[in-house]
Amino acid sequence: MTDIMDRWEIPSLGVDKLAKRHVRRPVPKAGEILVRVDAVSLNFRDGEVANHGMGVKLPFPFTPASDMAGQVVALGDGVSRFAIGDRVISTCIAGWIDGAPMSWMEAPSLGGPLQGMLSEYVALSAGWCVLAPNSLTAIEASTLPIAALTAWMALIELGHLHAGQTVVVQGTGGVSLFAVQLAIANGARVIVTSSSDKKIARVLDLGATYGINRVDTPYWQIPVLALTEGRGADHILEMAGGENIRHSLQAIVPGGRISVIGLLESTELSLPILPLLGSRATIIGISIGPRRALEDMGRAIDQHGIKPVIDAVYPFSQVPEAFAHLRRGPFGKVVVQVH
Repeated sequence: MTDIMDRWEIPSLGVDKLAKRHVRRPVPKAGEILVRVDAVSLNFRDGEVANHGMGVKLPFPFTPASDMAGQVVALGDGVSRFAIGDRVISTCIAGWIDGAPMSWMEAPSLGGPLQGMLSEYVALSAGWCVLAPNSLTAIEASTLPIAALTAWMALIELGHLHAGQTVVVQGTGGVSLFAVQLAIANGARVIVTSSSDKKIARVLDLGATYGINRVDTPYWQIPVLALTEGRGADHILEMAGGENIRHSLQAIVPGGRISVIGLLESTELSLPILPLLGSRATIIGISIGPRRALEDMGRAIDQHGIKPVIDAVYPFSQVPEAFAHLRRGPFGKVVVQVH
């Protein structure tokens, strides 16, 4: 194993500045593991961090992307959590093991402000990784740390979803499709909104019950109420922001749950107070989850046989093309195969 490796970096803000560099392979310090990175999945957040920083100061040169799957190839002193040869995935929020959410200063995120995963090898604290699910390949497992765990936190960990409930999922990106799969695995009925009939057809093939084209039907809450016989949905994954949350509020069952996850249309939320009070709905922001929840979810994925939906896999030499695909709006996940 040579001590030189390749890593993608930006010298300053801007995905368009991505360049592959030859650098020295890291050596794990005490408490760290050295991971041969096999696959990195891209998230909407990764492009936003690389382009705008998302409110954090990045160390330049900066390597983007937080989600990886790989194999442990060396151990630093004192590491007992893993053994050489273990297949692992990264957590996103470093240091959040369990319990109440921590501020980003207490537990910063990989891929901003901490260095990211678009590298042939990474040295990480052993506490920042978990074992990959046995049933998934490295390409599949790399999609879990943000997209799958966000859906898990919204519906299972915090939402306590149970069979017979109705879930509205907005869009067909990584988080949305994991939400569809988790909801179906737990016996829920799923309604999906999308701007594409083609994508609606594909998500129905995954097992969703209904699809609503939100371009043709901008007041999508009306068919949701009709499909639930006026009752409304028990859970709604709010992915758009802006005025769209008004529709979500009208479509939720009294006392239901709206998980705010995305900001695809706006970074602001706009909703009237009186209907909110009347609905008795819970509106909660979801921002990934702790390491313990990622481990729980991995076991559930093995048990249910859930396979991540991957739209495209790019070689390590085509990271800029992978980011361009991400900007176009994939159906599921975009993954970079490193090894």
